[in-house]
Amino acid sequence: MRGIVSVQAATSYDEAVMDACVAGHFELLRLDELLRPDMRVTIKPNLLMKRRPEEGTTTHPALVAAIIRRLQKAGVTQITLADSPGGLYNHPQLTAIYRATGMEAVAEETGTQLNLALESQNLSCPSPALCRSFPIIQPVAGADLVISVCKLKTHCMAGLSGGVKNLFGCIPGLTKPDFHWRYPDPEDFCSMLVDLCETVKPAITFCDAVISMEGDGPSSGQLRPTGMTLCSRSPYALGMALCQVIGRDPEEILTVKAAASRGVGPAGPQEVELVGDPLQCYPDFRRPCTVSMDFLSKVPGVLRPVVRPLVDRFLTTRPRIDHKRCVGCGKCAESCPAHTITLRDGKAWIDDSKCIRCYCCHEMCPIRAIHVKQNRLLRL
Repeated sequence: MRGIVSVQAATSYDEAVMDACVAGHFELLRLDELLRPDMRVTIKPNLLMKRRPEEGTTTHPALVAAIIRRLQKAGVTQITLADSPGGLYNHPQLTAIYRATGMEAVAEETGTQLNLALESQNLSCPSPALCRSFPIIQPVAGADLVISVCKLKTHCMAGLSGGVKNLFGCIPGLTKPDFHWRYPDPEDFCSMLVDLCETVKPAITFCDAVISMEGDGPSSGQLRPTGMTLCSRSPYALGMALCQVIGRDPEEILTVKAAASRGVGPAGPQEVELVGDPLQCYPDFRRPCTVSMDFLSKVPGVLRPVVRPLVDRFLTTRPRIDHKRCVGCGKCAESCPAHTITLRDGKAWIDDSKCIRCYCCHEMCPIRAIHVKQNRLLRL
């Protein structure tokens, strides 16, 4: 079934609609053959931060609940919901995010366990390109089967927040900024994400694309109805299909490009078989403002050391703090891998000379007080 992506039309998150979508995916992809009643299944949604479902930043709980009901119908009883969102990985943070995102209600309704354990386990990547091992949160590391449930969003660094990027939440808490620091180059970072995906090896990847996020995602973009759920046994095939949905060349989405170059993902859309309903495509899907990264990715590797300083100086977009909105909560400084953000007089300040432009601050600001400022030349 590798390379097959199931598409199910969905114009709402109504329970009956979500149940029908999940049932369609299970039938078309023969997912029941992956399940055993005695297995431990961990569902990993995208719970980036404390946001309500209607804000479109996180995986909608209605889809997660439908997946759980379908697993229970197949006799699976050991189901855990788990994620390591941005910021601290502790009980208060997890509890608040589970509650805000609707996952607490899903767990109560379905009898599913919410992960509150803070342990992690070091797992080796079987075929690393860059990173040989990763600390993985215990419910994912100890699962017999991992189901990733991503949210279709643009992403200021990776271009797309799909199934592969969703697995970054398998790394505990503030260990994640360390990986941004180790791999500041976007291509290296996304190659590392493919290493991570090869380590976790999700058996099934769903995508919530009923309401998606365009523009400066994954947390500050605009919502757009896209009317689908998608599913695949291959997170890489799903990523290739999502490139078509948002109208992007696969070469521009660096996780898709890295997977293709390593032979673990499809080389192009022609290697992905779409089944179910028609794939809805949106050529005008708004891109992030981080155009300079797209520009650099098209420069031949041997020329990048020469071109990069010019791009960094004249074309690179940068995070900017709106000090009228900033409340000095410190989430940006907490998440900054380069430790370039300080708090002064109750406001956050960025030292541009140390900024590695990973946009973690923009991603993790809970009140959208950090924007991505684009060079005027890039808007011509």
